[in-house]
Amino acid sequence: MRIDMVRKAEYLHVAVLFIFVIRISPSPVLTTGCPEHCVCDDQLVVQCAGQQLTTFPTDLPLTTRQLILANNRIVELPALELNYLSDLVYLDCSNNSLTEISESTFGNLRKLVYLDLSFNTFFKIEDQTFGPLVSLVMLRMTDNPGLSEIHPRAFSENAALQVLDISRNNITALNVSSLVALPALRSVGLSGNPWLCACETEDLCLWMQTETFKFQEEGQTVCESPPDLQGRRLSELGFLLRSQCHPGLGHHDYLFFVVIGFVIFAAGTVLAWAIGTVIVLCQRYTRWRNDEVDPQEKDEESERTGTSRSSTVVLDGHPPHPKSP
Repeated sequence: MRIDMVRKAEYLHVAVLFIFVIRISPSPVLTTGCPEHCVCDDQLVVQCAGQQLTTFPTDLPLTTRQLILANNRIVELPALELNYLSDLVYLDCSNNSLTEISESTFGNLRKLVYLDLSFNTFFKIEDQTFGPLVSLVMLRMTDNPGLSEIHPRAFSENAALQVLDISRNNITALNVSSLVALPALRSVGLSGNPWLCACETEDLCLWMQTETFKFQEEGQTVCESPPDLQGRRLSELGFLLRSQCHPGLGHHDYLFFVVIGFVIFAAGTVLAWAIGTVIVLCQRYTRWRNDEVDPQEKDEESERTGTSRSSTVVLDGHPPHPKSP
């Protein structure tokens, strides 16, 4: 009996300790309850719009599929808390005070289909920011007055993206190389930005001119600068910018090439004549030297031949010894 009582006391101590730990260090999202100031329904929708929230809500149900945070004053989307919601398919963060997002912000939201980041205070969108959102179909990021820069590869991994709206920001130029390659993209909103219609936007203007049907409010997507193109639609400037940024050859250019060709031909002719003259002179000099050397060699050879013959007569004829007086 005593042993049983000791065991029961140990179990009770462990249980109390467990409850104490849970209370003093609660997980921000590992609950099945509903955040304060929010409404949760049995359709896995958490509605927190218009509650003057300044921080991301805690105690979100892990099974949340739709999270609506619009019309608050939230300044940050914490990656740790947000990425617990792996079943999230709809996220509305419009009309808040968000200033920055990165690739880690959405690292585990692979089922997210709809994302609204409109009416915030973003300044730039970094490389691969939306890369983890492989199921993203619609992205709205309008009305960010400070947003002036979007990295060329910000959307490069979003192969499922069909609708992209970045209207009414402060964008002057946009690299569209990754957007053109998105296979599912069918609607793009670019109106209300202060576009600089120069060589930096040549590819964008050509894309709009050849695929006008993809662009929302295409007639209101106009140039802000330079002054001579102000108010002109981007969709009608593609070929004009191409001709200005990659000009063809004019009459003066062709005349220049003719003159250069003539000069090169003349220089080549003179050089060939000079080389030929030098070769001929060298050959003549060599012959003259040979003519100078040959007579001397003949005289020496004759002397050598005469000496040889005298020696032969003496050896073979045995001339008589002179008589003694």
